[in-house]
Amino acid sequence: MATIGTLHLVYLVMTLLIITALLFKKEIVLPSVVGIFLMGLFFTGHPIKAIQVLYNALVVAGGEFLGIIVVIALVVSMTKTLATIGADELMIRPLKNAIHSNKVAFFIVGAVMLIASWFIWPSPAVALVGALLLPFALRAGLPAIWAAVAMNLFGHGIGLSSDFFIQGAPSITAKSAGVGPTDIMVASIPIWLVMSVVTITVAFIMFLQDLKKNPQMAVADLAATESESKVKITTFSYVMAVVTPLAFVLDVFFMITLNIVGGDATALVGGTAILIMTTILIGKGDLMDSLDEITDKFKEGFIFAIKIFAPVIVIGGFFFLGSGEIATKIMGEGAPNILNDYGMYLAGIAPLAKFPVVIIQALIAVVTGLDGSGFSGLPLVGSLAQTFSVATGANLTSLAALGQVITIWVGGGTIIPWGVIPVAAICNVKPADLARKNLIPVLSGLAAAV
Repeated sequence: MATIGTLHLVYLVMTLLIITALLFKKEIVLPSVVGIFLMGLFFTGHPIKAIQVLYNALVVAGGEFLGIIVVIALVVSMTKTLATIGADELMIRPLKNAIHSNKVAFFIVGAVMLIASWFIWPSPAVALVGALLLPFALRAGLPAIWAAVAMNLFGHGIGLSSDFFIQGAPSITAKSAGVGPTDIMVASIPIWLVMSVVTITVAFIMFLQDLKKNPQMAVADLAATESESKVKITTFSYVMAVVTPLAFVLDVFFMITLNIVGGDATALVGGTAILIMTTILIGKGDLMDSLDEITDKFKEGFIFAIKIFAPVIVIGGFFFLGSGEIATKIMGEGAPNILNDYGMYLAGIAPLAKFPVVIIQALIAVVTGLDGSGFSGLPLVGSLAQTFSVATGANLTSLAALGQVITIWVGGGTIIPWGVIPVAAICNVKPADLARKNLIPVLSGLAAAV
């Protein structure tokens, strides 16, 4: 059984304080800063080193988030550049009739996000769907926060927890459980299906209730998309309105055919955004003005991204202290893997019978998802499934699949503010607000799945 020490208790207390602040709809940067300092102080035993841990936590967290910060900044820069020639409006026109209501928009955004996530994983899919489909959805009256919910639940929830095509998640789970990836995928289907259907159903009902209580919500977001000044539409505008979505469709084609996934896929999306932005500014006709304008567009994109990510870097800095490998980068050699230790501790005190084992496996999956990385907890839930199966006779693949689905839904993530950042950023909503909207639907799905 893992040993729970003072550092583990400090992490637990600060996590509970942060969750309490979230429930009261308060910002959580301050308790995160306090948590980092206390963790550094208790680990090093020296106040000077604890101050250094504060800085290191932000640097390391910033490094972990840098890739998604940059790609979101570039996509925002590109969309603002498209607006200067009116190409964004032209791209929207063909879908105005297809996405004719906010209810249809909710499911179209979700379905496209799900399909994209299956083939290229959610992070690059967020940038693609956000750039190409989000404006259409907002014009149809879908509030930005509910567009974010649809993208997040369908992509990081339904898509990533199944991972049927890339098979990264089932491969990791299967390896630690001692079975084949196909076995995990087959066993996960009923759990994944129940979780997905219940979560989306509850979310959609809440969406309808939200619209009924606050019908002006959609109007406000729609007005925000129409606030740009009118620009002259030229032949070049039409060309770029066709070239832009075509370029991203080609990205998806290359991702699938060349097996480009994860960070490499994100890099392809980001690079494409730069090329489109550069092409527009060169092709507009006034090259001298474009020399200054491209700098302004880069600034606008990065200012937007940093405004979204600044608090999240601090929050992530605290929660990364629970993940052994990253905690070592922040605090130094000897840093414990706190979340893993808690998982092992819970496993050690669980009554060894089938029903309690299912509950404890679900709890461990939730705990290991708290670092906002759905994949970091998969080796633990896979290996524990093997242990629990031998001890109780419970079905190995079902236990492992349950752990996989829950870990990714929680940490992949849908209800952890530091795990929903990419979607929140691209939709221009607060991560904490998005996590709160997701909480009841996801908890309902978890209860049904267990």
